[in-house]
Amino acid sequence: MDFLKTTAGKVVTAGLTLAVVASGISWWSMDQATRQMLITGTGRIVAWLGVVLLLPWASFLFIGWVGRRDSNLAGALLVSGYTLAELLLLLRLFDWSLPGAAGKTFAGVGLLVAGVYNLFVCDWIAEKAG
Repeated sequence: MDFLKTTAGKVVTAGLTLAVVASGISWWSMDQATRQMLITGTGRIVAWLGVVLLLPWASFLFIGWVGRRDSNLAGALLVSGYTLAELLLLLRLFDWSLPGAAGKTFAGVGLLVAGVYNLFVCDWIAEKAG
């Protein structure tokens, strides 16, 4: 609670309040097609993130089997396969085209995050299952 009483806390709170008000005004004033596009895109991204988060956990028995092989190549192929499948799902959700630089940047960053997440989760599951 002390943070909210400091000057920095008040500045941050004012900035967040301004951002929320500006977002509300922008949402209210935009046309229906743009609003629908934002909702649809957000839903697709959330669905993709859900698959990225759950895929390694849903196949923990397979990860344990690969981990018991003690093969770096098998582990690398597993993580690469998961990441490739998630990239293909992302591209499919957006009808195989990523419009503009922002879409391509999101896909690239998302692919990197998914790959690192897959690496850490698969490694952790293989360690616990082995």
